[in-house]
Amino acid sequence: MTILLDERISRSLDILLREWARTDHRGAVIEAWLFEDEAERRAAEAVLAEAGVRARLRSAYKPLVHAFLEEFETGSLKRVTVRYPVHGEADRLRFLSEAYPLAALLDGIETVFEPGAADITYHVTLEDNDGHVTEHAVFAPNRLRTNHLDQIDLAPTGWLKVTGRPDGLPDLDEPLETDIEQVFHAVMAAVAAHEWPDTEPYAETIAIDVTIPGIERPLDYGDEVMSTREALHEDFYFSLLEFFKRKSGRPPEDRSVQPGQIVPDIRAGEGDAHVRVELRSFGPPENPARPEQDIETADAAPGLEQIHQELAALPGETFEGISREGRPVRGIYRAGSRPAVLVTSGQHANETSAPVGTLRAVRRLLANPETNIAYVPVENPDGYALHGRLCESNPRHMHHAARYTSLGCDLEYGRKEPLYEIGARNQALEMSGAQLHLNFHGYPAHEWTRPFTGYLPRGFELWSIPKGFFLVMRHHPSWGETARTLVEAVTTGLSAVPGLAEFNRRQVEICSIHSGGTPYEIINDIPCLITADERHPSPLTLITEFPDETIYGDAYRFSHTVQMATVIAAEEAFASIMAAQV
Repeated sequence: MTILLDERISRSLDILLREWARTDHRGAVIEAWLFEDEAERRAAEAVLAEAGVRARLRSAYKPLVHAFLEEFETGSLKRVTVRYPVHGEADRLRFLSEAYPLAALLDGIETVFEPGAADITYHVTLEDNDGHVTEHAVFAPNRLRTNHLDQIDLAPTGWLKVTGRPDGLPDLDEPLETDIEQVFHAVMAAVAAHEWPDTEPYAETIAIDVTIPGIERPLDYGDEVMSTREALHEDFYFSLLEFFKRKSGRPPEDRSVQPGQIVPDIRAGEGDAHVRVELRSFGPPENPARPEQDIETADAAPGLEQIHQELAALPGETFEGISREGRPVRGIYRAGSRPAVLVTSGQHANETSAPVGTLRAVRRLLANPETNIAYVPVENPDGYALHGRLCESNPRHMHHAARYTSLGCDLEYGRKEPLYEIGARNQALEMSGAQLHLNFHGYPAHEWTRPFTGYLPRGFELWSIPKGFFLVMRHHPSWGETARTLVEAVTTGLSAVPGLAEFNRRQVEICSIHSGGTPYEIINDIPCLITADERHPSPLTLITEFPDETIYGDAYRFSHTVQMATVIAAEEAFASIMAAQV
């Protein structure tokens, strides 16, 4: 075990109180922006008031949304106009995205978003039912920073404004580097300073353990929640991937770099933040205990052992690969007279609806003796185990650390030897000869942000806001007509799923308001991307994307029901298409 960093960082809110909750500042007026929950900020305001200091402490994270939740009376509003900042060092829609999900929270109120100036301030006009109009300026504190790629980010930051100081002392209006920002930059500096090996993987596990206060606030729309701890996890994970890609000379879009398993574990704490970064070795492969589920009505992801038990009960020839940590990657193949189909799920193991949905579907399809199907329910068991462990402390976080394998790469992009996880898929294709690969996935059910490197998740901007159940069809160039026919048939079949069209329309509507449009085709109420791509061995690869990361209960049941229906619709459509071509 090698320790790269072990440090306590003082809580910014406590520092603020120590410095300003004193009688020698009586009469001063303070505005501060911090990455703290409302209850903590209000309690601090009361302490400052006792010292004769008038204070308003606001959120530095998503300040416009917080302003509507905490400061504006919306009950009698008829119309809201928001002029959002457009800054030259940020994506032109960055601050429009940061206002999400305001359009949904103001449901029933006419809401208009307009591009504004570069002054990092939202200018808000509120008109009530009586025609009374008020104007508000909502400051969005940001600062320019050079990141780990030597690029410039416009990133949210703390801020301090002080007026009315005694004895004619000058006003203050300046950035305030908060504890959570210091934690992020301390970790990135420690990683950059370490002498890494010349060859990959650079470590078995790169563990970033943090306890820190922060914001954890559910919102009244879908699965939305504002969480600074979740955002810190996401920024650590993808920033370190970017760092190691650059170190290895790879481009930003690369998914083959193998740094090792990167595991940010960000937990709620009180008082000072504690951050520890260490390089760990793998222990024996253990799977976290999860409650047993009825697969047909599961309200949460089942354990890996249960999935393997359900798989073992299905007819067919078994095969398996092996994960980096030594877990089996199990699958079955049952030959039949229909065109062969490969069904996989769990490639990205934090996308939890797919294994359950595909199990339900394959069970049904195998009732037909003519079905010809190869199936791997969990392709990334190491990630699946990690996801279960991380969810024990933060069940509503998306945990992208569990997305890739323990080598740190996307399993589709690993090296030829040793094969590890992709070996199971390769066996399935060799045994079945499947020309259609149904590859089942998910994406975040609430907003995905990286606030310490510019807010939007670099390279994944399309997936930052939920946009409903989504299909991605990749096809070899000569299969274009067949691919479109298949997508049209599958989306037609999905129209029979109760509630799916309405679910998609609402999410697409809100997403398009906050992301500037719909850069994809919508076929039968399903957003779709259809592209020619020869990277995959099968000529047709249909990928599903359900916003499932972090959902439970009825929402989870709906997600795996949609996934199940997609498998069945695709297998039936493919059989019909191929029969017509004979």
